Amino acid sequence: MSLLSGLTRSPQPHPASVRIGGQTTSGESLLRCATAVADRVAGMERVAVTATASLETVVAVVGGLLAGVAVVPVPPDSGPRERAHILRDSAVPAVLAPTGTAADPGGPPVVPVDLTARSDTAYPEPDDDRPALVLYTSGTTGAPKGAVIGRGAVAACLDALAAAWAWTPDDLLVHGLPLFHVHGLVLGVLGPLRLGGRLHHVGRPDPARYAGAGGSLYFGVPTVWQRVCADPAAARALRGARLLVSGSAGLPTAVFDQLRALTAHRVVERYGMTETLITVSTRADGPRRPGTVGQPLRDVRTRLVDETGADVPHDGTSLGELLVRGPGLFHGYLNRPDADAASRTADGWFRTGDVAAVDPDGWHRIVGRAATDLIKSGGYRIGAGEVEDALLAHPAVAEAAVVGTPHPDLGQQVTAYVVADGVSGPELVDFVARELAVHKRPRQVHLVDRLPRTALGKVQKSQLGH
Repeated sequence: MSLLSGLTRSPQPHPASVRIGGQTTSGESLLRCATAVADRVAGMERVAVTATASLETVVAVVGGLLAGVAVVPVPPDSGPRERAHILRDSAVPAVLAPTGTAADPGGPPVVPVDLTARSDTAYPEPDDDRPALVLYTSGTTGAPKGAVIGRGAVAACLDALAAAWAWTPDDLLVHGLPLFHVHGLVLGVLGPLRLGGRLHHVGRPDPARYAGAGGSLYFGVPTVWQRVCADPAAARALRGARLLVSGSAGLPTAVFDQLRALTAHRVVERYGMTETLITVSTRADGPRRPGTVGQPLRDVRTRLVDETGADVPHDGTSLGELLVRGPGLFHGYLNRPDADAASRTADGWFRTGDVAAVDPDGWHRIVGRAATDLIKSGGYRIGAGEVEDALLAHPAVAEAAVVGTPHPDLGQQVTAYVVADGVSGPELVDFVARELAVHKRPRQVHLVDRLPRTALGKVQKSQLGH
């Protein structure tokens, strides 16, 4: 089956279409326009795409995939240093970008994406092992690394999600996510192009735009859903949808409950990484528990291990590093065999670096990153996410981030950064101590105007306190 079978099969049982902002195209036009791009890049090993939220980006990505060329999305807001690193590290001979885009000084030439061009060249379907994408990680430690994602991995992930979410060609997918990450690009663009159906990318993910799109399936990150909850009229307009999905960061329980009250939907949460694609999710036909991300998808296996590599029991409370195996795993990091070796166990499990707890029935609760979200204080192992949820349950708290900071006696102490109005730090400490075990209370609370976040809404904890 073609990777983009929902677009390339003929005749198509449902008319495909893609709408991004004010640009709209039919599936047939998209295919012929992307084939014209494929004609220009065929034979390359990789090609970069300036991944703006535009129809040109979709055409460029599809063109590369049709030609069997690995696509390297470049965030449009990346600074000169990061952009130069991605282009140099990936060794791309060209960059696909909208007509009129200038080439980077000393960088590869720009191949303009002409939305009026058409071609009917027939390209054979490449092997599943062939790279489809090189997605650069956020680079929180050192320069970003390019994760090489195979075509078979993308197909397996999307097919497993289709089964879990009852995703069909009847669905109209609506989102406003960036087109250079797994969530916005792989799920949000390649998903409907493989599974069939229509895509409406609203540009900026404004609640009013979500409300006016009339979709059946909506993707968002927690920040988007928080904004939707702040606009009750927009939230109530989503009652006609079939499924609301949240990912890329943990959805606070308070937001889950607000969405349920306003939209009558219990949000589907899922978990994944650039290197693994989506591995765990709740299902459209099953229960949805706030604070959890569900069970492993089809053909995915998970483990929890402690610092010594010993297995951690699946009792719902014991914390360990989450290890993953499955068909969605990446091939490896481009040009980084050292990072590859460090990311896998000797018997082939991928080390996610995330801390989790797993219930006896296989439900996963993600605590956060081992480096920043597992706090070891006075002999206790405390998950930052649990303390953050407790803080967010206070009606005066809008945002909260918890980290471990050095303490001369405890090793680490629980420190919170909170966006709130009309409440003091000591009051929040007492509130958490009443909600959780006393040893989990913050010993310091910093009231701040905002939390530093990435484009997908993840808090950049390394910047807290700076």
